[in-house]
Amino acid sequence: MSPAVRKVEASGEGRFVCVQWEDGSESSYPCVWLRDSCQCPLCFLPSAGARRLLLEDLDVNIAVKQVALADSKKISITWPDEHTSEYEAEWLKKRCFSEEARAIMRADLFLPERQYWGSDLQLPKIPFEEIMYNDESAYKWLCTLKKLGIVLLTGAAARQGELIRLGHRIGFLRLTFYGPTWQVQDKADANNVAYTTGRLCFHTDYPVLQHPPGVQFLHCIKQTAAGGESEVVDGFHVSNKLKKQNPEAYQILTSTAVDYTDVGVDYCDFAVHCKQRIIDTDSRGQATRINYNNATRDTVFDIPAEKVRPFYAALKEFNGLLNSPEHKFTYKLKPGDILTFDNWRVLHGRQSYPSCSDVTRHLEGAYADWDVVMSRLQLLRKMVLNRD
Repeated sequence: MSPAVRKVEASGEGRFVCVQWEDGSESSYPCVWLRDSCQCPLCFLPSAGARRLLLEDLDVNIAVKQVALADSKKISITWPDEHTSEYEAEWLKKRCFSEEARAIMRADLFLPERQYWGSDLQLPKIPFEEIMYNDESAYKWLCTLKKLGIVLLTGAAARQGELIRLGHRIGFLRLTFYGPTWQVQDKADANNVAYTTGRLCFHTDYPVLQHPPGVQFLHCIKQTAAGGESEVVDGFHVSNKLKKQNPEAYQILTSTAVDYTDVGVDYCDFAVHCKQRIIDTDSRGQATRINYNNATRDTVFDIPAEKVRPFYAALKEFNGLLNSPEHKFTYKLKPGDILTFDNWRVLHGRQSYPSCSDVTRHLEGAYADWDVVMSRLQLLRKMVLNRD
């Protein structure tokens, strides 16, 4: 049932509006927020879902002149300048300022739930063509990708171009200096260590960018008979382990700005430099992004000399945890497989494979930003769950 209002009144010298709901609960709304959030055509543009009211026209000390219950599903407020605002009960209830209501809204908007894993990962698998044409399957794919950080799509055609199709399914791919998609195979005079046959240690892609790509796609087109296994590890899970095991090392990796560099020619010529912390955290100290790529970590290191050795010790400990057999998961991609994973969370690597005059292993790669992926997830969620 949609929420209904029993009673509404001003409180706190008219600077709050208190709503009593039919279910017995209460909500208190600051008047400055109510005025700022007026939904009338003068203050809000429905076609854009955007605020028209200018901040310079907002009185932060505003109080209501009159508040009334239009009906059980709507309240009406008259402001000192005689402007009138109306608010639907359901709209208000969703935006309640209680801790519980705000937690529900956060979960609804950002899907913050995480499921951590180690070597015991049960790699989720979904047919590629299903997610391309079935909204429920696409919704399941993106929900799992957000929660677990990794999903394998199976049965794609073993040819270039499937990632372009996948990009169109979610919206669009992220263009970088390596192009809209890029070919991972052994190349002469390689401009990236991935374009060799050697072992790749655990890394996230592109920490040299101010805003590294959020999601990565790796499509197996051809696979070598010997070697070339893919390795993945849950960076958030390992970060939590490091925080418990060695808080000082965790503090160093979450506070030290590390220099990264990438210079070369591909989609165009480039010379990129950036500073990143190995582990980015939120206000609660929770890991939000891993920025670790040993290949592009610069020889320039802009910290005091006495802090260098403690940094290396902390990084070595983190790296050791990443490579622990209990944490890493190994899987050999087959032609037609597309590994999709959270590049801010999941570090990936590759076992070496024999060099040959012919191309024996070929993956096509691409990126997408989390903004694009989350947008598609929310749209699919509305369609699948039939939500307003």
